[in-house]
Amino acid sequence: MNIMKGRAFRATATAAMLAVFGAPVMAEEIFYVSGAVGAAVENFKTLVKPWEDATGNTVTMVPMPASTTDQFGQYRLWLAAGATDIDLYQTDVIWAPQLADHFVDLTDVAKDLVPTHFPSIIESQTVNGKLVALPIFTDAPALYYRKDLLEKYGKTPPKTWAELAETAKIIQDGERAEGKADLWGFVWQGNAYEGLTCDALEWIKSYGGGQIVEPDGTISVNNENAVAALEMAKSWVGTISPDGVLAYQEEEARGVWQTGNAVFMRNWPYAYTLGNGDDSAVKGLFGVTTLPVGKEGDASAATLGGWNVAVSKYSTHQEAAISLALYLAGPEAQKQRAIAESNLPTIIALYDDPDIAAAQPIIPQWKDVFLNAVPRPSAPTLGKYNEVSAKFWSAVHQTLSGEGTAAENLELLEVELTDLKGSGW
Repeated sequence: MNIMKGRAFRATATAAMLAVFGAPVMAEEIFYVSGAVGAAVENFKTLVKPWEDATGNTVTMVPMPASTTDQFGQYRLWLAAGATDIDLYQTDVIWAPQLADHFVDLTDVAKDLVPTHFPSIIESQTVNGKLVALPIFTDAPALYYRKDLLEKYGKTPPKTWAELAETAKIIQDGERAEGKADLWGFVWQGNAYEGLTCDALEWIKSYGGGQIVEPDGTISVNNENAVAALEMAKSWVGTISPDGVLAYQEEEARGVWQTGNAVFMRNWPYAYTLGNGDDSAVKGLFGVTTLPVGKEGDASAATLGGWNVAVSKYSTHQEAAISLALYLAGPEAQKQRAIAESNLPTIIALYDDPDIAAAQPIIPQWKDVFLNAVPRPSAPTLGKYNEVSAKFWSAVHQTLSGEGTAAENLELLEVELTDLKGSGW
């Protein structure tokens, strides 16, 4: 963005904020709680500065652990206690049905902003007709690959998981023979947490094994294709992936990748900008593509992610908090996130923004990944989703760890989910 255009954009946004909310009578300090990966904390200070300048308020970010499972647990504790010292919560796309009762209905105040966003994402944050959170960026993972190493070995980005494993092994063995003992073929998220639900859903869905629980509420996870997908992933551990991958979350995988010690990585868009940072060993050496499939003709699957901002019903600064939520979900903040952190906008028009395309050419290309996004079954399982996911990732982690076969663990999982469902979700 050139300087004059940037100033004009900020001036317009500032004027709009003041027109809607006016200058505050007394400056307020707003507390915003969010998970933090990469440079999120540092970038947040820059992100909210235009709003702080326009309103006179200040924002303090309260960072949470990177694990979304840990975040969700802490959020529930605070909200159940009616905590008044947290004004806004940054929420995962799957949490709306479970936390809706604790958040302010933003339907009316956001009526002009809502039509600019992807309708499906707005719908995901609407519970019983109430818009309980505003989208700030969406997410869908991709396969990161080392262009230089694939070229060296005459390989192309893999289309199937079997091709990925074969290519990863060839390059891993070849590079180790040349003295690169720390190189691994493929790093991903294998820890027992929500991230493993995301990874494993992609394996199973891309193998034609369904979505754990289907949109109509049917429990579908115990099937031959799902078994095959998990046994495939199990075969990676200790061969093309380190044994320690079973403790990896997003940042551990990125750490191995960014030091130049992996051929392939499954991760979210935030890792793209960091991987091209000046301190990265893989700067300029990698590309991204859609995740592989079980066999040719199957569809790629990328778990739909994304983050939203919700205003706490217990906040004593609701007017200022709503103002900040509208700003963070608006075009200026989404554009800044896209450029600074390669976060995918939820505002449709920003995919055609020339400044974003120039700074992050990957974002327009990520449309192909996003088109293959598959939702986790939070909509059909409603308030029981967290238990569904925990039971699923536990069964997957046991399989990957060699504690029972995929067939045995999925059969037990089906029984547990059936008991949890009872007469209905």
